[in-house]
Amino acid sequence: MSLKTPNPPSAGGGEEKLIEINGPLTVTELSEKLAIRPQDVQRELMNLGILANLNAQVTVENAAKVAEKRGFLAVTAAPAPKAAAAKPGVPAAKSAKKGRQSGPVPRPPVVVIMGHVDHGKTTLLDTIRKTDVAAKEHGGITQHIGAFQTAIESGEEREGKKVMKRLTFLDTPGHEAFTAMRARGSSVADIAVLVVAADDSVMPQTIEAIDHAKAAKIPLVVAVNKIDVPNADPNRVLTDLTQYGLLPEDFGGSTGTVQISAKQGTGVDTLLERLLLEAELLELSADPSGPAEGVIIEARLDPGKGPVATVLIESGSLFAGDSVVVGSVYGKIKAMTDDRGQKVNRAGPASPVEILGLASVPSAGDRLISAESDKEARQLAQERETEEREKKFGGHAGRISLEKLYAQLQHGDVKELNVILKADVQGSVEAVRDALEKLSTSEVRVNILRAAVGSIGEGDILLASASNAVVFGFGVKAETAAKRSAQDEGIEVRTFKIIYELIDAVTIAMTGLLAPIYEEAKLGHAEVRMTFKLPNGNIVAGCYVTDGVIRRNAEIRVIRGKDILHDGEIGSLRHVKENVREMAAGYECGIVLDGFSDFKEGDILECYENRQIARTL
Repeated sequence: MSLKTPNPPSAGGGEEKLIEINGPLTVTELSEKLAIRPQDVQRELMNLGILANLNAQVTVENAAKVAEKRGFLAVTAAPAPKAAAAKPGVPAAKSAKKGRQSGPVPRPPVVVIMGHVDHGKTTLLDTIRKTDVAAKEHGGITQHIGAFQTAIESGEEREGKKVMKRLTFLDTPGHEAFTAMRARGSSVADIAVLVVAADDSVMPQTIEAIDHAKAAKIPLVVAVNKIDVPNADPNRVLTDLTQYGLLPEDFGGSTGTVQISAKQGTGVDTLLERLLLEAELLELSADPSGPAEGVIIEARLDPGKGPVATVLIESGSLFAGDSVVVGSVYGKIKAMTDDRGQKVNRAGPASPVEILGLASVPSAGDRLISAESDKEARQLAQERETEEREKKFGGHAGRISLEKLYAQLQHGDVKELNVILKADVQGSVEAVRDALEKLSTSEVRVNILRAAVGSIGEGDILLASASNAVVFGFGVKAETAAKRSAQDEGIEVRTFKIIYELIDAVTIAMTGLLAPIYEEAKLGHAEVRMTFKLPNGNIVAGCYVTDGVIRRNAEIRVIRGKDILHDGEIGSLRHVKENVREMAAGYECGIVLDGFSDFKEGDILECYENRQIARTL
């Protein structure tokens, strides 16, 4: 099937339906052009031997074939690109991925649902799944793979039809898995939804979720759930949120809030629309061409299938048959299925897929990269394994600690010391928190990621790992599991019983973070009495030390009258024929300067050094 240029309708017959196709289209885009359902496009592609999900690219030639089956004549305003031909047995999109980069294109946002237990996170996710238009057309979703994508109607219209937009949701065990991924360097979520029950308000896990979202520095939308229950009090929730740095828009703040009933479905559409608005403000994009990069959402060992992992593609495209590296493990993609259990050959940006073919089970947050060959994948996996081993036995050199703060200066004008604080009672929490925050200056800031009552647990260590923070305990101890986790992750945990000891420790650490201050200390002066030239061409100043000392590793300036002619370093310092480290007052010496040789009798050489002075907050 080849595209034709538009011709006038034939005189002898009815008018033909024309459709213009000037480049590859996704299944959804093609269905919109043909005014048919996406699954009808998929069905026509299956008849051509092509399995494609909603985001899959359809070549110009295949799009023309589908159009012809539906009674259209495909036309183009310009000749079709010659590079569209695919290699035998390889999807056309895969053949093109090594060619010209298509550049960034808009992608769906990735949303994580967080909140306290029993506040309705799972119910909300189930309700959102049911709103998916494509899911309804497929007769329901067959499985959950740790993440899913939903398509909803937006307020935009194209050619008289509602434009469908997608959102990708992380279907994970709340903020713990989300933070585990961040701890491995994967900022996978773009937006966080905090679910708070209207009859329960802010609870411990709610506070933890707020801390995690703030640490990740991503937009947060609050879904006030269970507004349909008898004792619901949404206003109480909004008021309680202000105590944790979230000022709702209803109160003049910037935190978006939506009142919903996940069970009844009330307000869920409004929540989805708000998420689309947040996504538009973020202007999210990714390049679908080139090698795939993604992050593991969850993984397991299936008795029948072997290692099974859910990956969220962040850029590029992943194809069945690709060689990949996941963490320090390599493998070859044997099969991929989407969140509806359908086999797919390609997954683009923001698409979650379940993959088979890895040699072992990866961890949540491990990075996936596609390679050109099995050899390249094996080599990269070995390099990563070596890096992990060096990190494990190297004492986590990149972790922050009070002793290493000075050596680990952060980039930027304002430096931060991230702190997680746990104390025995709420009064202690507030007192220590206020004392630490008062230590902040214009140059360095104490950033309290979490301040709560209770012993130091594994959740605190996980947050510290994700945020490169130190953990302080006041009047409490670390749990055994937390100690073990802190040791494994290289997280510093310090406990105190006296508040002044804690403040002093942080003060000393912050002093190390501040930019050093130097003052000039004069060491001595020497007068030039004569000059002479060495065989190598260097000019030596024969000097007499009038006061103090002249030190070889110090700075020196040449003064003639009131003018400073040179300021630099001493090249060599000699007494008679011996190299010396310094010369005291009353002795003669020969001095060679780096970058200066125009000495005259009577010049004064002033020796000095810059000394760092102690700083106090």
